[in-house]
Amino acid sequence: MSTIVNIHQAKTHLSRILDEVAAGAEVVIAKAGKPVARLVPLETSVRPKKLGGLKGRIKVPGDFNAPLPPEVLAEFEGR
Repeated sequence: MSTIVNIHQAKTHLSRILDEVAAGAEVVIAKAGKPVARLVPLETSVRPKKLGGLKGRIKVPGDFNAPLPPEVLAEFEGR
């Protein structure tokens, strides 16, 4: 069930109303007794990061950390 507040109450008590919404409440703001807006908490869907998700799908060559050949290095350096 949602709480209904008029515009004056919403302006006067905005911080308290936002705290309630952040805690999961739903608040309807009314003008002249007619609902015009609904405040609902934002959904935060942060997925936990899973390390090693690409294990076995990517092959790193054995010489990955080897120094680049001089001609390739020169291209990177703009020579």
